[in-house]
Amino acid sequence: MTTSPLKDLESTSRRRGAARELWHAVGDRAARLLAGLHQTWRRSLQARVVTITLVTSSLLVGGFAYLIADKITNILLENAKTDVQLRLLNGAEYAAKQFSLYGQPQEAQLQETIDGTVNYLAGGDPQQNSGVVVALTAESWPGVIEPRTSPAANVRPLISPELRAAVAGGNVANQIRTGRLTGESERKYLVYGSPVPTRFGQVELYYFVPLTLQDTTAAQARATVVATGVALVLLLGLLAALVTRLVVIPVRVAARTAQRLSAGLLDQRMAVNGEDDLALLAASFNQMATNLQRQILRLEEMSRLQRRFTSDVSHELRTPLTTVRMAADLIFAERAEFDPAVARSAELLQAELDRFEELLTDLLEISRFDAGFAVLDAEPTDLVPVVHRVVDRLSGLAERVGVDIELDVPATPVIAEIDPRRVERVLRNLVGNAVEHGEGRPVRITLGMDETAVALTVRDHGVGLKPGEEKLVFNRFWRADPSRARQTGGTGLGLSISVEDARLHGGWLEAWGAPGQGAQFRLTLPARAGDRLTTSPLRLVPADVTLPFGVPPAGGPLAICPGPNGTLAVGPAATPPRVEVGS
Repeated sequence: MTTSPLKDLESTSRRRGAARELWHAVGDRAARLLAGLHQTWRRSLQARVVTITLVTSSLLVGGFAYLIADKITNILLENAKTDVQLRLLNGAEYAAKQFSLYGQPQEAQLQETIDGTVNYLAGGDPQQNSGVVVALTAESWPGVIEPRTSPAANVRPLISPELRAAVAGGNVANQIRTGRLTGESERKYLVYGSPVPTRFGQVELYYFVPLTLQDTTAAQARATVVATGVALVLLLGLLAALVTRLVVIPVRVAARTAQRLSAGLLDQRMAVNGEDDLALLAASFNQMATNLQRQILRLEEMSRLQRRFTSDVSHELRTPLTTVRMAADLIFAERAEFDPAVARSAELLQAELDRFEELLTDLLEISRFDAGFAVLDAEPTDLVPVVHRVVDRLSGLAERVGVDIELDVPATPVIAEIDPRRVERVLRNLVGNAVEHGEGRPVRITLGMDETAVALTVRDHGVGLKPGEEKLVFNRFWRADPSRARQTGGTGLGLSISVEDARLHGGWLEAWGAPGQGAQFRLTLPARAGDRLTTSPLRLVPADVTLPFGVPPAGGPLAICPGPNGTLAVGPAATPPRVEVGS
């Protein structure tokens, strides 16, 4: 039965696909394991200390064990060499005496004497059946004197040419060789050779001593040293883990306690055990927490009293202000019948009362923000009519100061879930400030949106902001030029309330300015209430800005955006445009 090439190709392709999937699965699991180990290494001080201790102690103990095992092996080998040298020296002297009676190698009794001498030297071994082989050869008389061994064995493979040449040259030499002599398994032999002088020339005496006992003893010594080293390394790792744990646990407890304190649980404290350094750390930490709790409670009480005072004063001033307003309205209505000086005083009184009422309204709004009582009434709203409504309300002021208001809004509706009252108030404050500081130049309002956010920018070409004033422009009652007269009679709280309104929406209110190039404010709000902002549809830095040489547009100006708990945060000043805005 045969298969088609197409089926073979499909089967091969399936096998390769399965192999690739297996490799991918193994790679993913290895990557996850490495990521977990890396995370553990970064986060756990105890794991790092124990790992470093284990690695360092392993290197030290391993080096020490190697030196000890090598020293033991050398001692055993030297002892074996010393013993064989002594036996070889005695055997060579005995053989020389036995062969001194013969003057020619052809004598009939010489071979028998050689056999007897070899057997005697082999039988003289104090350790019977120890595997020692004695051999006697005559390289100078090949074919005349036959080599003899006791016990019988083929020793020629274990005698290297170098060793044979050294002994033939009249020297005592040795080598360590591996081979099989007596029919047993291969062994390691210490081979010693010595020349034996005779009247008819020189013969060679060899001792083959197995090193099995030495190897076994050295292996046992190495195993003992390794086992001792492993136990010592594990003991050091356990000791490092215990010592580190004694230090890490109080640190972890301190970290958890600090996290609870930062979360507002000011009554959290650490347990103090003993009188050591860690106990002193815990006591000091508890004292610090107590002092912080006392200070925070005092500041909270002062802040509460301040907010309550502001709210109470604002409410209490409502009644006398109403009475004064009624009297001022009556005087203002009859000002035509007064002297010019008195009529002018009536007009000033009316204007300041209007500003006073606005200040009280802003103070009440600020007190609601500070107390956390401000509520967002979000509903789907078209921002285009809101912009037009603000421009219509401020057109009289713009005409009075000679400022033109230009609009750049889409022709289609811009719908977002916002609180229209608060957004209109923010836009009114921004446009009013731009008109006041516009120096008679046009003020441009731009509206844009994308899939996630809507943005409004208000651009003026006045004196602008000095470096660092972007951080101060949203502070309460802050003015760039204290000597400058207000055209709109503002209270100094408009931008502060605008920041709070933007924060309540989950949006950004940012400022940019440069001396002589005007300023631009950008309000960015999420298109759906509760969404988180990541980018803005409009740039914060105007496209017509000329920055100093070498200063990139995105790196020069700063941006101020509302942070948590009513704070202000400094962020990047420019966001690339996301959509084209219609005119």
